[in-house]
Amino acid sequence: MRIFIQINGNGDKMRVIAGKLRSRQLKSVGSKLTRPTTDKNKENLFNMIGPYFDGGVCLDLFGGSGGLGIEAISRGMDQLYSVDKQYKAFQTIKENICSLNIESQVFVYKLDYQKALQKFSDENLSFDLVLLDPPYGLKVTQKILEFLLNHQMLNDNCLIVVEDLNEEVFDIPTSLVLKKKQSYGITTLQILRYEG
Repeated sequence: MRIFIQINGNGDKMRVIAGKLRSRQLKSVGSKLTRPTTDKNKENLFNMIGPYFDGGVCLDLFGGSGGLGIEAISRGMDQLYSVDKQYKAFQTIKENICSLNIESQVFVYKLDYQKALQKFSDENLSFDLVLLDPPYGLKVTQKILEFLLNHQMLNDNCLIVVEDLNEEVFDIPTSLVLKKKQSYGITTLQILRYEG
């Protein structure tokens, strides 16, 4: 079964394809400050890490419209922590989770990623799936991975999804294993697994 989020012809709507929320409409941010993952990349991502989850906690650190994290909830994650520092993105995520009636499962924060990580560390949160799709050129993946590891925020076998420009390279810490890597045009998708 193929798992993906499809953008409809009008360009400003998406829908959840798989799981308990399949076919439900999602709003997009409609701002140049956010960069949605392309349909092809989403489809390949979900095929790599899915198709479904048996519970768990997801962190989407650069949430945008919330589409990737919501898809994870639809496919079986118990909780989602969705973060974006842009007000339009924050509002869009809130609207999407309200329209889907999943407010009890999703926690949305208008925060810079560093403040969000510190907050979640202070609250002793740990994750089973981490989605990292930072703005191009931010060069923060290395720093984020090290923070998550140093603060023991990854559960055993946690999957980390990194999407970034092909030229953005980072060193993979020894406790993480690169499971899959695939390039699409100017971007590369990498799937890491935490093995302690």
